[in-house]
Amino acid sequence: MLAAVGAVYVILAVMLWLWMSDRPLLAHRLSGDSGQERTAEEAASGQPAERGHGAQGGRQNMAYKVEINEVMQALEEAGMFFEPDLQGMEAVREVSYLPAESMSIQETEDFYRNRNNMHMTVLPLLVEDRVSGYVRFDYIPGTEKERMLYLTEGILFFSWIILTAVLWYVRQRILKPFHVLSGMPYELAKGNLQWELKEHKSRFFGKFIWGVGMLQDALRTSRQQALKLEKEKKLLLLSISHDIKIPLSAIKLYAKALQEGIYGSEEEKIRGARQIAKNAREIEEFVRKIIGAASEDVVLCGMEQTGTEGAAACTEFYLKDLVEKVRECYAPKCRLLMTQFRIDAYENKLLRGNLDLAFEVVENLMENAFKYGDGKEIRVTFGEEDYCQLIEVYNSGEAVAEEEMPHLFDSFYRGTNAGEKEGNGLGLYIGRQLMRKMEGDIFAVREQEGMRICLVFREDL
Repeated sequence: MLAAVGAVYVILAVMLWLWMSDRPLLAHRLSGDSGQERTAEEAASGQPAERGHGAQGGRQNMAYKVEINEVMQALEEAGMFFEPDLQGMEAVREVSYLPAESMSIQETEDFYRNRNNMHMTVLPLLVEDRVSGYVRFDYIPGTEKERMLYLTEGILFFSWIILTAVLWYVRQRILKPFHVLSGMPYELAKGNLQWELKEHKSRFFGKFIWGVGMLQDALRTSRQQALKLEKEKKLLLLSISHDIKIPLSAIKLYAKALQEGIYGSEEEKIRGARQIAKNAREIEEFVRKIIGAASEDVVLCGMEQTGTEGAAACTEFYLKDLVEKVRECYAPKCRLLMTQFRIDAYENKLLRGNLDLAFEVVENLMENAFKYGDGKEIRVTFGEEDYCQLIEVYNSGEAVAEEEMPHLFDSFYRGTNAGEKEGNGLGLYIGRQLMRKMEGDIFAVREQEGMRICLVFREDL
């Protein structure tokens, strides 16, 4: 549309230029040569002959008449014709003379013929009340300044038209679609995921609307998954609660028997205690199943939300993309916390897995480094081993005790170095589950003055 508006602007500007600077030529072409000649009898009448819109002098600038009167006055005072000085004149461009005694038909036709596509007027030269000849003036009506003023006014007018068209375009193509989109975040915040957004082909909002639609679909899928997960959890809790009632009732029964001295012999008491222990182990197994199911749900829910639970192991990503994402996210945070953050040199490679899941694992390691480290140093290093890429995250601070290392990746397990710090013990557990989904692995190395967690990714050969 802007190209069409520009083309219209150019055409109008050219038309304006032609109208301002070449009006006599247009008039001449419209009127032809007919009427351009004036007979000697017409000249003798004493009336000026004007050609090419000269007759419309009432609507034109009168500057050329003043200059013609000055020249005629000088000629009449001299009593003869002479070539006047035209250097100081703005309208008159040429002055020619036809003596009365040599007014042949051919000379008269040549005298009155339009030779230079300018306006002209012919006046008789009177000497002692007798016509001695005829003076022809070729002139341009209006001054250069006035024509420039007209041109400027025309350009401003058409510029106003162009500006109006551009503003209308902005209103129709940008402001109105944006007004329609302004209600979308509010509806999403209220949880209204059924709000339909029409597709738009605008190059300004097409991709944005498509992205909002994708976000809406993702939120809708996430809500459905959350509702499904909540339903499964409730069913699981109801089922396990029902199953726990049996061993719990047995424990209460045996405990009451022991308390009231129902068992007479020591052998019966031992048998009752064994039954209590057996049912307690059953309850402990149920609790373990609850914790394991809840942990697995957390991992699966996170992977299903990214849409990569089944595809994580069959996709790939570049190591550089992961490193740059980590650098962009954590370099500013380390500067604010005054923690030395360093990423060693590496060779960019194509790795098996999913970029978002890989970043989630590294994110857990970085957050653990902030939480359990001493805040002095965090370093990311790289290595290679058996066609695998190693990514190691090291943080300075107190290391995990040697006897706690085998349990470091268990769900809900927290080492003694956690102290009073907040946490639930799921970060490393979820990290291991995600790495296994990507056909990789994760392990921890205890350093003298810190901890090093190593991620193992398979190279995509």
